[in-house]
Parts: sequence; C-alpha cells; structure tokens
Amino acid sequence: MRYDEAELKAPAPETYKVKFETSKGDFIIEVYRTWSPNGADRLYYLANHSYYNNVRFFRVIGDFMAQFGYHGDPEVIKVWSTKSIPDDSVVASNKRGYVTFAKKGIPDSRSTQLYINYSDNIGLDAQGFSPIGKVIEGMDVVDNLYKGYGDGAPRGSGPSQAKIMREGNKYLKKNFPKLDYIKKAYVISE
Repeated sequence: MRYDEAELKAPAPETYKVKFETSKGDFIIEVYRTWSPNGADRLYYLANHSYYNNVRFFRVIGDFMAQFGYHGDPEVIKVWSTKSIPDDSVVASNKRGYVTFAKKGIPDSRSTQLYINYSDNIGLDAQGFSPIGKVIEGMDVVDNLYKGYGDGAPRGSGPSQAKIMREGNKYLKKNFPKLDYIKKAYVISE
C-alpha cells in the first residue's frame, strides 16, 4: 500500500463513520475530530485506502479490549511503522465501546493500531490514550470476537507482535487460525 504524503496530511471531516465488515459480522464506528484530530485524520486516510482489509484482531482480552491494525503484508507494516502521528490531548474517556489508537508507551508513537474498549478503562486516560470515536452499531459483534488466545507473548499465549511485524498474516493464519478479522473497512458517511 503506497501513500500520498499530501493526502496523508489532509484533515478529515469533523465527524464521519467507518463500517467494518468482519468474520463475525459488521460494526460501525463514529469518529469525532474534536476528540483527537491527528487520530481522526489518520483513520480517515487508512479507511479510505483499504488499509484494514484482511487485518486480524490479534490481541483480544475479555473485559479489557480488542486490538487490531497490523497489515497482513510485512512490507506494508514496515512502511507504516515509521509513519507515526503526534499525540492528541485526551478529551473523551476510554469507556466501553470507545475506539482509541494504541501506542508504544512513548510520546507520538501512534500509527495504525487501534483498540476497542470492552469496559470502562479510564486508567488509560492518564497514560495519554486519546479516543477518536465510538462503536455506534454492532457492539455485540465486537463482544463476540475470538478471545481464546488472550494477550500476546510473553504475557499470554497470543501472537507475538514482533513475529506479526516480520511475517504478517502468514504467521497469524498458521499459528492462530481462530483469530477473527476485518474483511474490509471503509468510510460510509461524512
């Protein structure tokens, strides 16, 4: 997946919706640029360029969150891992159903990974995790994503993020065949 630098910097609409068609069914998130301008802009670009198509929910932890965002192609992962965005101030809280960009625990490290909160995780607010929107339809689908692998290595038996970065979907399909995935994600309204 190539990117256009000028288009990448273009602002998203103030509010828009993204539909995710998954192996478990569909859900829709509504994104609010006032909550997280940099995050909203990034998701808008990625959703409009089919980035999340065939992306696995690689870290799904009951009562915590469902995380996704590593592209299936390791070459694409390499490119996007260097395209981080600045942090946004936390305006909304990490409540159940709210969608937030993940980061590496260092400032300005958000890139392509998102998570959906399964419960109110307000402790993440003080750590600078800024929600960009919320699930407005299909939270039952999100609730039913496969959780059997749990957290990733070394804390759990789930996928190693280092191996995902090196091998992409090939690694996930072979070693974690029950993971649910996004068939396609796209902007449905602005």
